[in-house]
Amino acid sequence: MPTEHDWITTPVTAELLRGALDVERTEHGVLPHRLPARARAQCTDPQLASAESQPSGVRLAFRTRATALELDALPTKRGYVGAPPRPDGVYDLLVDGRPAGRGSVTGGNTVTIDMVAGTAELRTGTMGTLRFTELPDGVKDVEIWLPHNETTELGTLRTDAPVEPTPPSGRRVWLHHGSSISHGSDAASPTTTWPAFAASLGGVDLINLGLGGSALLDPFTARALRDTPADVISLKIGINLVNTDLMRLRAFTPAVHGFLDTVREGHPTTPLLVVSPILCPMHEDTPGPSVLDFTSLSDGQLQFHAMGDPAERANGKLALGVIRDELARIVAQRAAEDPNLNYLDGRELYGESDHAELPLPDQLHPDADTHLRIGERFASLAFAGGAFADRTA
Repeated sequence: MPTEHDWITTPVTAELLRGALDVERTEHGVLPHRLPARARAQCTDPQLASAESQPSGVRLAFRTRATALELDALPTKRGYVGAPPRPDGVYDLLVDGRPAGRGSVTGGNTVTIDMVAGTAELRTGTMGTLRFTELPDGVKDVEIWLPHNETTELGTLRTDAPVEPTPPSGRRVWLHHGSSISHGSDAASPTTTWPAFAASLGGVDLINLGLGGSALLDPFTARALRDTPADVISLKIGINLVNTDLMRLRAFTPAVHGFLDTVREGHPTTPLLVVSPILCPMHEDTPGPSVLDFTSLSDGQLQFHAMGDPAERANGKLALGVIRDELARIVAQRAAEDPNLNYLDGRELYGESDHAELPLPDQLHPDADTHLRIGERFASLAFAGGAFADRTA
């Protein structure tokens, strides 16, 4: 390891980051955000604030000869009263696009959530240090993918050789929006969330606006998508609207149209793929809301169940089957004047046979193996020969 006199110190700046829409300066360094400040100011929901500050898809990207590096970081970890401790967030190291290491930062802040009382307690901590050594010699492109499920403030980057921002890759930019499943839920690491894995297979650069619990057709999210440069865009719509029991069919249809209208203001001809929910048996015919099973929590597990009544669909309550039918109808209607708009049924990514083999552990979120399967399916259906196929290649 280099001594402290051998290190070259580089402040982390926006120029070294990929996948963030905003970078906030803090007393510890910088905090990447996945929604711009104007959007964050329009909604103070703690769920959204937590989700957008968790840097799913955000990575440091630089070119260097360094064979050792250190990164100071202040994580904010979450825990639940009555549940086993969550593992530390994972950082993935890529060298010239290939996996080269994995690590975590201990310590940091901790938010303890009491689901029964509906409270959250913050305990502040100190920064930790991520280290990678024995990197290959010579000039190389290095990426450090930040934990997808852990809010992360970044301090100083130290290396044993100078760094410079990685030049533009020339790859197409894929802008994706979805729920906690797109955010990463129970994926093993930031490069193995299904969008990150699909991006690697599809040869594109990912901007992931998967926002756990917050894919709710919010106008400020639509404007963020509108204003973000991208070559292809996908919108995964539905499960959070059922989870939260946020709206009825009467509101859903114009909200989807309005969301698409706003995105199209900034991307009038960009290939745009609307993706309906993957299979979720508890909500296929039963509306929300989804609630935590406190009995399972006392046993050290997280389990969800549906509180709605299938008969309530007659009054406009949303179940996943209703949402899929309406999304397909909306896309078909609009595609008559928008040939670059397409629809993908989420059950092609994860359906009945997949559920029989790889059931959802908490009834709602896919596990690590299922993330890889969904990512591989999406790459095949969208990038290999579908709506996002590169016709210029």
